[in-house]
Amino acid sequence: MSLLEIDNLSLNIGDQPILKDIDISVAPGEIMGLVGESGSGKSLTALTIMQLLPFGAHTTGRVTLGGIDILATDEERMCLLRGKEVGMVFQEPMTALNPLKTIGEQVAEGIRWHNRASRAEAEEQARIMLDRVGLPAEKFPLSRYPHELSGGQRQRVVIAIACALKPKLLIADEPTTALDVVLQVQILDLLRDLVTENRMGLLLISHDLAVVTEMTDRITILRRGEVLEAGKTAETLSRQRHPYTRQLAQASMHVPQRPVSPAQEKNHTPLLVVESLTRDYPGSRTAWLRHGEPLRAVDNVSFSMLAGQSTALVGRSGCGKSTLARMILALDRPSAGTIRFRDETITDKREHELKLARRGMQAVFQDPYGSFDPRQKVERLVTEPLHLLEKAPSRTERRNMAEDALAEVGLIPSDLDKYPHEFSGGQRQRLSIARAIITRPKLVVADEPVSALDVSIRAQILDLLADLNSRLGIAYLFITHDLTVARAITDDVMVMHAGRIVERGATKEILDHPQSEAAQALVAAAPDLHRALARKLQEQG
Repeated sequence: MSLLEIDNLSLNIGDQPILKDIDISVAPGEIMGLVGESGSGKSLTALTIMQLLPFGAHTTGRVTLGGIDILATDEERMCLLRGKEVGMVFQEPMTALNPLKTIGEQVAEGIRWHNRASRAEAEEQARIMLDRVGLPAEKFPLSRYPHELSGGQRQRVVIAIACALKPKLLIADEPTTALDVVLQVQILDLLRDLVTENRMGLLLISHDLAVVTEMTDRITILRRGEVLEAGKTAETLSRQRHPYTRQLAQASMHVPQRPVSPAQEKNHTPLLVVESLTRDYPGSRTAWLRHGEPLRAVDNVSFSMLAGQSTALVGRSGCGKSTLARMILALDRPSAGTIRFRDETITDKREHELKLARRGMQAVFQDPYGSFDPRQKVERLVTEPLHLLEKAPSRTERRNMAEDALAEVGLIPSDLDKYPHEFSGGQRQRLSIARAIITRPKLVVADEPVSALDVSIRAQILDLLADLNSRLGIAYLFITHDLTVARAITDDVMVMHAGRIVERGATKEILDHPQSEAAQALVAAAPDLHRALARKLQEQG
């Protein structure tokens, strides 16, 4: 008997059809994979099960959970079911968490409400759950707030909240997107253990086919709200009967072509030089009094980059990658050490003196939607960095420069008059890149720029970044936990661990023959579609 049964589910929002005759089932103890590009309807299928649909949504068909007709259940009953019978791990942890409550309060909240547990009992259970997801009490007390954690650590809190009550069905929407590969393996093992221990059903939504292959028993492939293919995971992905399945598999293993421009071949001038960079944070007053020393996020880091060079900075969540990036971008000041950009020391400059340096370096962030003001049109957003120019361009010049930037990333002039919500995730990331290159920078710091994108869009963005590197000679500091991406787009790799650079070398050499323990752990944990598919086929005979 199925735990979750979706029969002929259709969903319209207003007059727009979103889902069309969807059939999915999940049995107790089974892991079902739901795969497709952005906009295929994966998340809205999950939100239909949770009854968290937007205003104007209309559904037909049937969704039953443990015999309960979800579509006919009122909100009061759904409040009793959410968390207790069905839990959900959302993709964006900072949006899912309450910034005004501690992580302990947020994990314990559902335990107290559903189980009528005392505060002490709920906190103890919360502590156990946080420990299981890799947030031990000695390092991550219950009193911490979400903003005091890294993106990967916040995602672990979200997973702890969803799993705390051991629901019969867990919906995990891209649960490991923000996690490093070592932690990803631990979290996936945890989810697999919970499924086995509690006979829980798991609906795993992911754009990572290697993860889906490794984890799931069966798979359903969506495109534009319709099921194109469904069946046993290994059989479906190995036969690839539908062309779209084949397209997804090819995109998962896509490697951009990176021709070297003549300018890059001649250029041996250091663009960026980082020397003995250190960043200490005082932490909370009680923590400082207890340990007698501040938290060292970046510890004596030194490296240099050439003009036109593409370098990956990889490492586990919380190792100091983003802190290092913020200091390079002059968004945070180091406790010690120096940064030289284009032969100019920038670490001792005041805010108003950094204009020239910031003209030459820009950033692309992981979440493009979060980096845009939703109330502003694209023209205003893309031209934001132009205030850094020595001479302010006229309105006509600004428009022309914005059109040129959009053309560089494959968008059209009429897109300048739209708002961010009118674009897909991949298009918004293209807008982020257009904003970054409009001042013709020499260095772009890209912090996980493709981790939130599906495989097809990721392949397009990687091709775009490689093309800009070749044509414009832009150097990239590419922060990522995805070693496939590092291999695809970078010349060399720096491995960071506990605030230090522990290994650096040519990308192929580091990823094929890692020397440090940190690099070996990352390489060993990195998902691989070919390897996962071969193992799954062997398991299923």
